[in-house]
Amino acid sequence: MSIEFIGFISNNNSSETVVREGPMLNPTHIETVAKAHENAGFDRALLAFHSTSPDALQVAQHVLNHTSRLNVLIAQRPGFTAPTLLARQFAVLDQFSRGRVALHVITGGNAAELRQDGNTLDDKDERYARTSEFLDVLKLEWTSDKPFTYRGKYYQVENAFSQVKPYRPEGIRVYFGGASDAAIDVAGKHADTFALWGESYAQVRDVTSRVHNAAVRQGRPTPRFSLSVRPIIAPTEKQAWEKAEEILARATALQDKTGYRKPADGHATAGARRLLALADQGSRIDKRLWTEIAKLTGANSNTTALVGTPEQVAEVFGDYYDLGISHFLIRGFDPLIDAIEYGRELIPLTREIVAKRQAVRGEAAE
Repeated sequence: MSIEFIGFISNNNSSETVVREGPMLNPTHIETVAKAHENAGFDRALLAFHSTSPDALQVAQHVLNHTSRLNVLIAQRPGFTAPTLLARQFAVLDQFSRGRVALHVITGGNAAELRQDGNTLDDKDERYARTSEFLDVLKLEWTSDKPFTYRGKYYQVENAFSQVKPYRPEGIRVYFGGASDAAIDVAGKHADTFALWGESYAQVRDVTSRVHNAAVRQGRPTPRFSLSVRPIIAPTEKQAWEKAEEILARATALQDKTGYRKPADGHATAGARRLLALADQGSRIDKRLWTEIAKLTGANSNTTALVGTPEQVAEVFGDYYDLGISHFLIRGFDPLIDAIEYGRELIPLTREIVAKRQAVRGEAAE
């Protein structure tokens, strides 16, 4: 089972510990971070989606134009763009980039934020039902060699057809996120890769088992699994934990300026509730999973960290690989510097450890 490293390209230089300076959409920052990810050995980079942020599809096009090997993972929410149109937009971008595009489907858990884009479905299970129909139509648009008609509750199309298809015969990979039962059911039907936040070993076993069972019910192969986490690395373990405490202190002091803070309405998605439940068990889980930033911010994004030397964190990635994780979405609290540092040590060490474990088990590296 091959592994993949996914980075994160934000629209500007900001994080829980870095206050944005300059414009919300900073082309120079995007170009610099994209090239840094490519040079650091990342396979792919995520472009996020939010109801008030720049359009990820257009940002991804800019990233692709300024790189030659880096793949992009473009987050989109069903319900705001017609699936036939989005399918063609992705297929065109995939053709121009020669197959460097993947779709990350996020249904969205915050009804108040979704209403900023005109969403009228407050029931989360209903939104996941809409997502499933959306992906039905999207995939038909990518694969059908003749016009098709689809009549669902949320989408109806007649004689739909796309003259442009994805670049590769296997199509465009669909990454999927969500932790509720409704989300797991949709993942079983549609996901090529299922994305988890940085959870404990026990939680990973639980979610991967649920997704596997959902895929079996659909008669599909089990998706690949991705883990999103924030590595905090230093030459010694002591220095790494000191760095983590410094990050926590800075994030606490800058909450009002950065905007990374607990939702005022106490809102939490199912995934966030899982991270908060983990934080309730303690600040350090398993070998070196650190939960303090998740607790501070209400886990409103992937906010758990792995703390240690590059060798120690790479060993934990090896443990997650043994649990079925093949993709690691990693981003730091200092976006550019951390991406470069991960490429210097963490990514090569992890690839080496996983290759050794594959050799011991007699696995093909694909």
